[in-house]
Amino acid sequence: MILLGVDPHKSTHTATAVEPESNQQVGTMRIEASLTDYRRLLTWAKRWPQRKWAVENANGLGRHLAQWLIARGESVVDVPAAATSRVRELSRGGRRKNDQIDAAAAATVAYLQGDGRDVEPEDHTTALALLDERRVNLAQARVRTVNQLHALLRDLLPGGAPTQLSADLAAKLLRSVRPAGDVETVRKDIAWDLVAEIRKLDKQLTDNAARMQSLVDASGSALMDTPGIGPVMAARLIGRTRRAHRFPTSAAFANYAGAAPVEIASADKARHRLSRSGDRQLNSVLHTVAVVQIRMPKSPGHAYYQRKLSEGKTPKEAKQCLKRRLADHVWRVMIADERRAKSLPGQAA
Repeated sequence: MILLGVDPHKSTHTATAVEPESNQQVGTMRIEASLTDYRRLLTWAKRWPQRKWAVENANGLGRHLAQWLIARGESVVDVPAAATSRVRELSRGGRRKNDQIDAAAAATVAYLQGDGRDVEPEDHTTALALLDERRVNLAQARVRTVNQLHALLRDLLPGGAPTQLSADLAAKLLRSVRPAGDVETVRKDIAWDLVAEIRKLDKQLTDNAARMQSLVDASGSALMDTPGIGPVMAARLIGRTRRAHRFPTSAAFANYAGAAPVEIASADKARHRLSRSGDRQLNSVLHTVAVVQIRMPKSPGHAYYQRKLSEGKTPKEAKQCLKRRLADHVWRVMIADERRAKSLPGQAA
């Protein structure tokens, strides 16, 4: 077996072939980031029939090459940049750094350290992650636009506009404005532009949610059977988790989502505090679902929350316990979804 470590950059990629048992470099190649050179690289690699690719940051700068290789039947693992950095620090080269050393470090990490993770073909989870990222950007743009509109309406109307401002309400208010002079005329014109932008953003957000629901439904996910999880929440859970089976246990998933409490122990005293690490977007979903279930008297989360309160937990502690329980539930549902999809004929694993 030969490991082909790849150090990717925006315009060039450097590959180094490493014999894992001896950790000896047996070849290196530098290519331009182009389809022509991708084919040259693969032809060069075929001299080793038993091979595996270790691409540093395969979900970042190395994504295109990694997916191109997978589409041609190659085996690829992703190696975190931090892991290759550790290898460089511990190697005989000291602090020296170049693309060839980084490529060899990627291969070494994949084989010896076990930090490499198999890269899988892009599927609906990638599409949902893209839609979720787009939704976040659209929502942020809408908030900025509404804030600008509030500032203008405050100068055009006594007391400004209500806090919950929609495009229709803003249009109704603007129609009552009679500008006095050029300054107010310009303010009103800009405000109308912002109303049009809000309507456009609202339409894009609606279309985004509809496309999310379509993909979630097509994937056969059962996440939306959980009270408090709609299409947008389900899309974020699937998109940010990707493959649930990459987490060996529900505890590992909860830790990744920042839902597992952190123990602080010293001498004979021990306490737990909220985790500040983990994927904050996943943590936000679990928090929202917990809050929704607490407000739903007939939901399982409400009953669990009340039980924790009766045990002497504070509301904050009880909510954290519910988030941790929801993390277990979400992981189990996604694992069951993946097993069911794998068992269906014609479905990818």
